Amino acid sequence: MLPDQKKSSAILDPDSRAPEILFGLIMMLTFTGTLSIADAGRDDVRAMLVGALGCNIAWGIIDGIIYLMACMAEKNRTFMTYHAARQARDADAAADMVATALPPMVASVLTRDELQSIHQRVMQLPTPAASRWPSKQELLGAVAVCLLVITCIFPVAIPFFFVDHIATAMRFSNGIAIVMLFFTGYISSGLVPQRPWLSGLAMVLLGCVLVAMTIALGG
Repeated sequence: MLPDQKKSSAILDPDSRAPEILFGLIMMLTFTGTLSIADAGRDDVRAMLVGALGCNIAWGIIDGIIYLMACMAEKNRTFMTYHAARQARDADAAADMVATALPPMVASVLTRDELQSIHQRVMQLPTPAASRWPSKQELLGAVAVCLLVITCIFPVAIPFFFVDHIATAMRFSNGIAIVMLFFTGYISSGLVPQRPWLSGLAMVLLGCVLVAMTIALGG
């Protein structure tokens, strides 16, 4: 992809959204998992919710910044690869540069002549300008990442606002989190692409393991 080529109209595809939702849910479940059912009162629940929200806001902002940094790094890498291919001294070196820029699976099925043909077409394109600032699409993506991390905790927190019994509220909260994890895995199908339902179950298992590890390590 050339630096000035337009990106997909989607701000974040399902595979990109899944890690953000997983991260936000883990943060929330880490807080609820440390809440004592026997001793916790309404003040403890309130403090837990405030802490979870504050932590997710902070990490949502950090995650958005990391998203922007990754976008800029990818654009710079693509720009440098593009110019290196244009400045290649011979056809073989140019073909190697084109193969490096392509996904390995795609590059493996292209012949040397096809790679050199791609290089020739690239040479006919106008030289793109280096992009020093994030595009509007990338800024929107960063905002989306931040909001996903923050807002995904609200469904899990709802039971604590409407259910007075702490133990019952925690069961409802954990149930909502499990459902959200399942549908996150099902929609993205990133773990088991051929079987979305299995990907959903794998996401639930992964989330539970990560939460247990976080709580055990004092997170």
